[in-house]
Amino acid sequence: MDFKGSDTIPGPRAEDQLPHTTQAAAKIVIVGGFGVGKTTMVGSVSEIKPLTTEETMTQAGIGVDDNFGSDSKTATTVAMDFGRISITDQLVLYLFGTPGQQRFWFLWNGLFEGALGAVVLVDTRRLEVSFDVMGRLEERGVPFVVAINSFPDAPRYPIEELRTALDLAPDIPIMECDARRRASSRDVLMTLMRFLHSLAMTGSRT
Repeated sequence: MDFKGSDTIPGPRAEDQLPHTTQAAAKIVIVGGFGVGKTTMVGSVSEIKPLTTEETMTQAGIGVDDNFGSDSKTATTVAMDFGRISITDQLVLYLFGTPGQQRFWFLWNGLFEGALGAVVLVDTRRLEVSFDVMGRLEERGVPFVVAINSFPDAPRYPIEELRTALDLAPDIPIMECDARRRASSRDVLMTLMRFLHSLAMTGSRT
């Protein structure tokens, strides 16, 4: 194709360019069942305009997708969400949100490839969905933390009761969060990074 005489092809927007101080990047996946807030978390914390692959939900999904507790949801992720956040001047996290419906879970293996760690978002109205999610991460050897997303109509339980109900190991961090709030989502990611650092330090001593 001949571009002679055409306008210069624009590069990335200034706000989308990596900081010049960046020295390292890590891939983090945001996982969970349908409607737990993965797209919301990526969107709230990303410092660039997030890439989303949401499509309008149709009647064809009735009886196929479990949308309990998400009756007002009109769109759903069919491939992935993507965002980016600078944790320090030198470290950038690339965030990949997974699709929630089980019929799209076959895409997860590709999204898990090369991931340093994961955030498992949980809705207390549907705790049972989380077992399959965590099981897939454990099978792939991807370390994770658990974030209980606060929905207005969701029941609240003490964190330690939720740890027991989810059968979490004592060393796996679990916390409450509000995926709509940037500061809350960032705190979850910082907890994950501290957890990954502790695992690395433990491994270096063995």
